[in-house]
Amino acid sequence: MRALVWHGKEDIRCDTVTDPDIEDGRDVIIKVTSCAICGSDLHLFHNFIPAMLPGDVMGHETMGEVVETGRGLNGKLKKGDRVVVPFTIVCGECDQCKRGYFSVCQRSNRKKHLADKVFGHTTAGLFGYTHLTGGYPGGQAEYLRVPFADSTVQKVPEGIPDEKLLFLSDIFPTGWQAAVQADIQPTDTVAIWGCGPVGQMTIRSAVLLGAEQVIAIDHLPERLEMAEAGGAITINFDEENVVERLNELTGGEGPQKCIDCIGMESHVTPAMPDTVYDRAKQIFLAESDRPHVLREMIYVCRPGGLISIPGVYGGLADKIPMGAAMNKGLTFRMGQTHVQRWTADLLRRIEEEQIDPSFVITHEVPLDRGPEMYRTFRDKQDSCIKVVLKP
Repeated sequence: MRALVWHGKEDIRCDTVTDPDIEDGRDVIIKVTSCAICGSDLHLFHNFIPAMLPGDVMGHETMGEVVETGRGLNGKLKKGDRVVVPFTIVCGECDQCKRGYFSVCQRSNRKKHLADKVFGHTTAGLFGYTHLTGGYPGGQAEYLRVPFADSTVQKVPEGIPDEKLLFLSDIFPTGWQAAVQADIQPTDTVAIWGCGPVGQMTIRSAVLLGAEQVIAIDHLPERLEMAEAGGAITINFDEENVVERLNELTGGEGPQKCIDCIGMESHVTPAMPDTVYDRAKQIFLAESDRPHVLREMIYVCRPGGLISIPGVYGGLADKIPMGAAMNKGLTFRMGQTHVQRWTADLLRRIEEEQIDPSFVITHEVPLDRGPEMYRTFRDKQDSCIKVVLKP
């Protein structure tokens, strides 16, 4: 089969690789009908996340049709079922899964010894996302093996286009969880840093959850226009001082809720000297992440407020103002998304036309154009916000 394969830093190729086989009774094989490139894939593209190996298949936003099943599924899935595949692989049986903490499933990471060493304790297995999370082949491919399929996948109905359903695999539930864990109240101002795909879903989730005011921060015109269309007040950090503008919009009090949809790769610009400092430390391998957004959120968040972090951080971040965070009494909530906790409800919202997640798609191309589109997405060329690939 054809798949997008990691060969090293900034080297993704469309290769022919071995077709997946059933390895366990709870496995299924799906024929991929749609997949996507995620901002988290760019962290791997830049080799900022450790434990990628040449030959690893990329991708964790996938949907398709079941074409082969293991013998241990007891009729829960069958050939021909249409499914969305969340990026989190979950057993459904461990203590964490029973509590709904699916992204920290205790059984699905087949490289548990690596995760234990790096994180202190294992987290869940993830598709196409380094050997720290199991080294599972990803879904930017013609076929995908899904372990623990009866707990992992979400069956979806016929009659709804892939483009409306695909993002149940990651960015829609990620944006939703980011907003839900912010505990949004009707009087809240919610400030969201980053208007990429996850940021766009977070904006619409915050609006659906009833925030009084949603403020979106970015500098790319096409992203800011999309954010404004979703109901946000926008701040272009190339043209306005973020701290001053947020204080102006909140009567000098600051937003109650701040959401980081950027993570480890804050934009580098001399106008924000700490980003230059971080980039220099990255070059000398003295720091792995660029946490400008995290610093700024701590500074502007209203005392007693809450910071939600769906943006991915990969390792060590420097100069975090913990004194300000502690003295202001800020609450932090973060983590990989517990996708399976949200998919059924979000599918209902799509069916009821509360939201159409396909609004975020700007490019739809064949799988073999994937390597080219990684660069287009990275460089924000051609007003690129979200790429869907068709195997």
